[in-house]
Amino acid sequence: MKNLAPKLTADQYEKNFAELHPPFTPNSATAEANRCLYCYDSPCMKACPTHIDISTFIKKIATGNLKGSAKTILNSNWIALTCAKACPVDVLCEGACVYNARGEDPIQIGRLQRYAIDWYFEHGMPPLFTTKPKNGKSVGIIGAGAAGLACAAEAALLGFDAMIYDANPKPGGLSTWGIAPYKMMQEDALKEVKLIQSLGVKIQSGVRVGRDISIQEIEQKHDAVFLGVGLGTSSRLHIPGENLPGVVDALDFIEKVTTRNWQSVDVGKRVAVIGAGNTAIDAVTEARRLGAEQVMIIYRRTRDEMPAYDFEFELAKSDGVQFQFLTAPSRILGSDHVEAIECIHMTLGEPDEEGRRRAIPVPYSEFRIPVDMVIKSVGQKIEETFLSQIPNLKTQNGIVWVNQETLQTSNPKYFAGGDCINGGREVVNAAADGKKAAHGIFEILFPLQ
Repeated sequence: MKNLAPKLTADQYEKNFAELHPPFTPNSATAEANRCLYCYDSPCMKACPTHIDISTFIKKIATGNLKGSAKTILNSNWIALTCAKACPVDVLCEGACVYNARGEDPIQIGRLQRYAIDWYFEHGMPPLFTTKPKNGKSVGIIGAGAAGLACAAEAALLGFDAMIYDANPKPGGLSTWGIAPYKMMQEDALKEVKLIQSLGVKIQSGVRVGRDISIQEIEQKHDAVFLGVGLGTSSRLHIPGENLPGVVDALDFIEKVTTRNWQSVDVGKRVAVIGAGNTAIDAVTEARRLGAEQVMIIYRRTRDEMPAYDFEFELAKSDGVQFQFLTAPSRILGSDHVEAIECIHMTLGEPDEEGRRRAIPVPYSEFRIPVDMVIKSVGQKIEETFLSQIPNLKTQNGIVWVNQETLQTSNPKYFAGGDCINGGREVVNAAADGKKAAHGIFEILFPLQ
């Protein structure tokens, strides 16, 4: 890559990627837990996709029962540490806290959840649950992300033999490979993997289904199959110059950063990120913290339509990110490397099928921005080449169709959850799907129990 940003010292990297929200001390956790009103209708619990009994786990922190608190959390959510650190709590549980209506700060539910789960891992994962006797059935899980891990854990508790097949060298999915280090480290995600394995779940890493093992082999080995494959394929910009050196996918860029091998990650002096979702914010913020001198988000709509959450937007602004709203890329320029990006101004028209106002190009408004690196973050789509290998699997609007009660697909042997059925939501949604699917599998295979 040309015009690289200068490398920083090891101490500078560590400082730039330090945790945004440090853990509670015992005293501060107890004080925060005692602020909770333990609402009888628990709006925070209703707002959580996994429906953790939040009032109860906080009450147990207040009384010093951290093992009981961890059990209450894990009873609902097997990916609890990831969710504690990376969930958009201000729009979920904390956003529903009654303190908001009183004009006061909500209970810091995420940090309290982290406090209890950190304690649990630091104390060697004491046994909390008893698995049912083996029921003689086996579940194959494709994908070791949040949905797959949650499905495997819950299936193991229900007495199934559970085997996960995952293409990555380390399991954990986006929790391991796709979350910025200042939110969560790889080691945290791997703790959750270890917890799931402690229940008897087996994981084959570095195994790509369809290449290293066939769909037919998995069907023969297992009585039911769960698809936790995510979306998989990054969407293209479909503009000239997209294949120039210096143009990279956001998730590929973030994946390199998660290893914390800072010196191996090259970043340009001037970086443009195309897109305005939470992944785009992670990518542009990481580029800045790696030493890029100028970083910007290019987005075809306005701040009001921007998919990223408010706290992500504020984080990027505080890091000096520039925002080019009502701007769309038309081509990427350069001879043997990215040198500039040509953009066109946009205006907003009538709402589209998703309810967002359409972005319409303004004629003759093209302009150029000198850049050394372009990071694409315009969403992902389902891996249809892989899914086409599964007979009678119905997709609808670009996602896998499922029965919403059991998460069974149109092929009765297959169940699915996470991004491949919802188009890309939060880790906590995937965790909820995985657990629900395990119970759906049990219901279908043992209908009279």
